Amino acid sequence: MAFGITRKELQQWKDAVTREELAFITHYWIDPRFPGIKTVTKVGCSHLDILSEWCIANGLNPAYIHQRPPYPHFDLMGLKQIEILQKEQLWSHLERFGLTVTAPHSERPML
Repeated sequence: MAFGITRKELQQWKDAVTREELAFITHYWIDPRFPGIKTVTKVGCSHLDILSEWCIANGLNPAYIHQRPPYPHFDLMGLKQIEILQKEQLWSHLERFGLTVTAPHSERPML
């Protein structure tokens, strides 16, 4: 179940995906298969070659792309989600959903 985003945000993501852009949307998410995971970032692009190349460039297996026309996407969760959001400089996603990594032997979160 997805929540924590507006219909407008979802529509903007869908529009970008159909324009063959790499589009990112993060939302709260609960799935009993993934205990402890509270958010997911969907990276979508309707041009599967572009999405596959993005996956490979980021060390992700394109076999896990959800090929659901018209919005194919790759789900990011956990540490990889945070790593990619940082790399893409999507600070608003990190801040809005409280996504941080705590450095070993430190109480300071790293964004």
